[in-house]
Amino acid sequence: MTIDELDVRLITLLHAEPRVGVLEASRRLGVARGTVQARLDRLTAGGVITGFGPDVDPAALGYTVTAFVTLHIRQVSGHDPVAGLLARIPEVLEVHTITGGDDMLCRVVARSNADLQRVIDLIVDVEGVVRTSSVIALDTPVVYRVLPLVAAAPRHGTR
Repeated sequence: MTIDELDVRLITLLHAEPRVGVLEASRRLGVARGTVQARLDRLTAGGVITGFGPDVDPAALGYTVTAFVTLHIRQVSGHDPVAGLLARIPEVLEVHTITGGDDMLCRVVARSNADLQRVIDLIVDVEGVVRTSSVIALDTPVVYRVLPLVAAAPRHGTR
């Protein structure tokens, strides 16, 4: 999907102020309300904007440990059954299938290092998981971000 500078400005505004209304966004961007609504509809239908929910910091909920866990799985029935079972563990925030020596990568959170062991034990108990390896994140100097990609998209072209 191709986006232009107005799309970039709209996405940037929504990122900074997710609760801004369509009318206020149109005022700030200097375009008609219908233009903003049409852009939002197009960006949502095209999969560029995937949600409008609040960002939640796990640390604020007491989950101060972040770890990345790689999984080696039995691939008899593929990745999907394992991913479905991992999705039932609340502390598993993301699961990716990966290339290399292991099969999956999970981002998990825990309340402490001891609690991380509990989470890893839950992961190891998932049918199909053969072994795990984990690393604990010490800091996050660059948090998850997409605005630089959004800003670069009109210059580099998107599909």
